[in-house]
Amino acid sequence: MTNTLYDALIAPHAGNTQPFMACDDGRVISYAGFVERVAQLAHVLHDAGVQPGDRILVQAPKCADTIALYGAAIQAGAVYLPLNTAYTQAEITYFATDATPQLIICDAADVDQFTAGFDLPVLTIAGDGSGTLAQAADAAPTTFATAARGPEDLAALLYTSGTTGRSKGAMLSHKNLLSNARSLVDLWEISANDHLIHALPIFHTHGLFVAMNTSLLAGAQVRLMQSFSTGAVIDAMPQATLLMGVPTFYTRLLDDPRLTRELCADMRLFISGSAPLLAETHTAFEQRSGHRILERYGMTETNMITSNPYAGDRIAGTVGFALPGTEVIITDPDSGAQLPAGEIGMIEVRGDNVFQGYLNMPEKTREELRESGFFITGDLGIAADDGRISIVGRQKDLIISGGYNIYPKEIEDVINDVDGVLESAVFGVPHPDFGESVLAAVVLEPQAQVTDDAIMAQVAPKLARFKHPRRYIMRDALPRNTMGKVQKNLLRDEYGV
Repeated sequence: MTNTLYDALIAPHAGNTQPFMACDDGRVISYAGFVERVAQLAHVLHDAGVQPGDRILVQAPKCADTIALYGAAIQAGAVYLPLNTAYTQAEITYFATDATPQLIICDAADVDQFTAGFDLPVLTIAGDGSGTLAQAADAAPTTFATAARGPEDLAALLYTSGTTGRSKGAMLSHKNLLSNARSLVDLWEISANDHLIHALPIFHTHGLFVAMNTSLLAGAQVRLMQSFSTGAVIDAMPQATLLMGVPTFYTRLLDDPRLTRELCADMRLFISGSAPLLAETHTAFEQRSGHRILERYGMTETNMITSNPYAGDRIAGTVGFALPGTEVIITDPDSGAQLPAGEIGMIEVRGDNVFQGYLNMPEKTREELRESGFFITGDLGIAADDGRISIVGRQKDLIISGGYNIYPKEIEDVINDVDGVLESAVFGVPHPDFGESVLAAVVLEPQAQVTDDAIMAQVAPKLARFKHPRRYIMRDALPRNTMGKVQKNLLRDEYGV
C-alpha cells in the first residue's frame, strides 16, 4: 500500500481521462490533466528554490490551480501552508515569521503588500486562475520526478484559529492525512461514481483535506465552487450525489423553497461539520429533503475523529462513533483518568490521524499531546454505553459559578426549544461574588415577537436556579468565524466589562 499522499491520491490518475473538477466558468479538468498541471506547478516550486521539507505559504483564491498547487507541494516534497483569505497583513506577518516559508503564493490583487512586506519570492494567483504562477507553469514540463518522502514526513502546516492566544501551527504528516482520508472513504462509501458539490474554503481541513483528499482517493468528480451560493448549490444538486458543508449551508438551503425531495432524489449523502448542527436544522432538513444529515467531528490537529454512521442511526445532537483505527476516550480534566460512559469529561483521541505537534511550541505540544499518544482536544463530551459521542462544549467555554460547573450547551438546548428562538449562545462573564455569571445571546427567527422575559419564563422551570442566565441579550446574529463556529470569546469581550 502506498504511504505518501502523492503516491496514493494523484499518481494513480495518470492517464485517467475521467472528469475531476468542473469549475464555475464551465471549464472541466480531467484527472489526467490535473496530474499534468500538478507536475507543471511542482517544476515552478522547484525553480523557485523549494526543496523537500521547505514550507510554502499560500493565501490565494479558490480555483483549480490552487487545488493543483497543493498537489504540487506534496509532489515536490514541500510542506503546504494555506492561510485564511481574510487574514490581515499583521496576522500574515506572524505566520510568515513563525513558519519561515521558502516561497509565498498570494492573490494577484494583494501582491504589493507581500512583495513590500517580506523578503521572499512571491508568485501570484488571480481569481480567474491567471497570475505569475500560471504563467510559469504553462511553460513547464508536464512530468516531474516526485520527491522521496515517507509517511512521517510533514505534508502540511495548518494554523489554529487562535481565539485564546497565539495561533498554533499544527504539523501534519503524510500518514496523518492519508490514514484519515482512507477511513472516511471507507466509512462514507465514497467512490468514483460520486459527484461532490464543493463550496467550502480550501484553507481549512474540511475543504482541503476531508473534501479533496477523499475525492482524489476515490476518483470522484468535484463541482468546484469558488464560494457557497444557495442558487448554485441547488442548480448543481440534480447532477450531484454528495455535499460536504457547514451548518450555515443547510440553514440557507432550508430558506429556499426549491429545496424539495424531488431536487434531492439523486443525492446520496449530506455531511455537516466544523460547527455544531442544531437539532432543529437536522429535523427540518430531513422533513424537506428526505435525507438525514450525517454529522461528524474533527479538528485541525486530528482531522476527523468521529462520525455518525453511513448505514445506521444518525442521531441529532451527537457526532457518532470513533473512526476505525482511532481511539476516543473521555477523561477527568483534572486527573486525566478515564471516565465511564455517561459522565462528562475531556475528549481525548489517539491514532494515525493525530498530528506531530505544534511548530516552535514544544511546551504547548507537551501540554496537549500526552506521551501515550492521546491528544487532549479541549472539547468536553460524553460517551453513551454504545460508544456514541456527544459534545457538550469547549473546556474554555465551561462556566464555573459559585463552585458549580455549568455546561453552556445544556442551557442553549433549552433556550433553542422556545418558539421563535432561532439560536443562542450561552457564555460566562466575570462576577465579583460568584466568579462567573451566565449570559445568553439570543437570535430570534424572522418576524418572531419574543421578549427576554418570555424566554426567561419558559427556561426557568427546566433548569436549576444556578444555571439560569442572568441576562438575555437579543442580537441580530451571533459572531462566527469563516467555518461557522460561534466565537464566544468575542461575546465575552463585548459583554464581560
